[in-house]
Amino acid sequence: MRLDPVQNPDWKVAQAAEADMKTIDQLADELGLKPEELQPYGHYIGKIEQQLVRERLADKPNGKYVDVTAITPTPLGEGKSTSTIGLVEGLAKRGMRSTAGIRQPSGGPTMGMKGSAAGGGLAQCIPLTPYSLNFTGDIHAIGAAHNLAMTALTARMQHERNYNDEKLTRLSKMPRLNIDPTQVSMGWVMDFCAQSLRNIVIGMEGTGRRNDGYMMRSHFDITVASEVMSILSIAHDLADLRRRMGKIILAMDRSGKPVTTADLEVDGAMTAWLLEAIKPNLIQTIEGQPVFVHTGPFGNIALGQSSIIADLVGTKLSEVHVTESGFASDMGFEKFWNIKCHHSGLVPDTAVIVATVRSLKSHGGAPQPKPGLPLPDAYMHENVGMVEKGCENLLHHIGIVRQSGIPAVVCINKFHTDTPEEVRTIRRICEAAGASVAVSEHWEKGGDGALELADAVMDTWKEKNAFRPLYDWSETLENRIVAIAKNVYGADGVDFTPLAKSRLKTFQERDDVAELGICMVKTQYSLSDDPALKGAPKGWQLHVRDALCFGGAGLVCPVAGDISLMPGTGSNPAFRKIDVDLETGKVTGLF
Repeated sequence: MRLDPVQNPDWKVAQAAEADMKTIDQLADELGLKPEELQPYGHYIGKIEQQLVRERLADKPNGKYVDVTAITPTPLGEGKSTSTIGLVEGLAKRGMRSTAGIRQPSGGPTMGMKGSAAGGGLAQCIPLTPYSLNFTGDIHAIGAAHNLAMTALTARMQHERNYNDEKLTRLSKMPRLNIDPTQVSMGWVMDFCAQSLRNIVIGMEGTGRRNDGYMMRSHFDITVASEVMSILSIAHDLADLRRRMGKIILAMDRSGKPVTTADLEVDGAMTAWLLEAIKPNLIQTIEGQPVFVHTGPFGNIALGQSSIIADLVGTKLSEVHVTESGFASDMGFEKFWNIKCHHSGLVPDTAVIVATVRSLKSHGGAPQPKPGLPLPDAYMHENVGMVEKGCENLLHHIGIVRQSGIPAVVCINKFHTDTPEEVRTIRRICEAAGASVAVSEHWEKGGDGALELADAVMDTWKEKNAFRPLYDWSETLENRIVAIAKNVYGADGVDFTPLAKSRLKTFQERDDVAELGICMVKTQYSLSDDPALKGAPKGWQLHVRDALCFGGAGLVCPVAGDISLMPGTGSNPAFRKIDVDLETGKVTGLF
């Protein structure tokens, strides 16, 4: 049963559609999975035994591969997940066997300000409640693996303080690691936005006791920002996951040498927590197309991408696999283009750049909309001038995608409040720049509203695909960072602090430096490192204040601006609207 999304919230639309859901067995059969390749989690959710699928279909040609990205968003988001689901529904209406690859929602945003990332309206995935809350336990497993590493580290630090060398060796059968308590880089994780845990003190001892841990400063990050999550998104298979798990750097010893999970012999147990999490999850769109859900949404330290494993499976099982990149094209697509595709070996056929009238007005001078508050008046009335000015940002993102050599389609994610003249203005400016553009009303009309978008995407497959990376991984780390800043962000250059330069020099001396990708850390709300700079800023320098190395994920993360890996919960969080209907037992208020 369908409800009108204009008149009903997403959770009611989803619950109505769930009455007509395909069972997981039916969905898997239509997808071409064999019974032994599906692991059901109830009637409507499953995990895919990805290794069996990939072995069986190793010689099968890949289907088309489409990435969905966006222009620089407002804090409300501009509908990448909704557009991904809508495009898959539209392609199915055109007779294409299509699948989606999206990220699992984090408890932080779900209970905070952004909702569950299931899409919206008639372009969302179902069943909504289990997808949004707990799901198949992947994020919990990632948190357990991560926190086990910290448990091992802090216990070892206590033992090395309490015992002399002889006793330490006798009890632990391990040599002293000499961990430097002032250089512990890893912290703990939990999957909520808990700003009060950003900076903590642990290991406070009871009276006369030395067995309550090692007292030191520590911190919590949100689980989806864990390096374990990033490893899961990059790993090709279980063997690759296991290898990477042992290279996670937890701290430095007193001589400046890294202390890894392998040094603590905890990497095997961490991998054991992830045996189920490595398998992609399978659910469906409201219109019954398969959706692969794997890994999480955080787009800075973690890649903010659906996993390589999910995409390798999706491109084998479908004629068109549509995946989504977190944040805008300067952040999400750049990492898809230069890190994810490098590791997966997959070549994308098309990129879709999602734009909204709302986001363009933001770049054209309208006040920044704030979650939980009514939209400012400028967004409630037609303002073609603001939209036209904001298209400077859109044109910059088109230019970013063009550098990758693949065709691009601008998707105008149309809201029912957008005026015809505002939409015509976007189309006129895009077409004048030689860009393909399609208006899509998937939120309101589902697949029927995404037919123009589906046709535009299919038309790009007639064009020449000259996919190429932005840089060579054999180049120095600094040169790669400068290439991203200049060619992607539009900066004039990069200012490195002495700290950043020193750390990059150390990382450059690693034996595996040519295997380390550049995973930039900056604000998602501007092309620059200043969230207040809208549009397409000119005449600025990127300021890199620090650089981090994540050995297991194989990433060097230059840090530009003030970025927190533990978001905060705002004044009007989403959890205030979520409850349980005691008559039906169903969750209400999710969005």
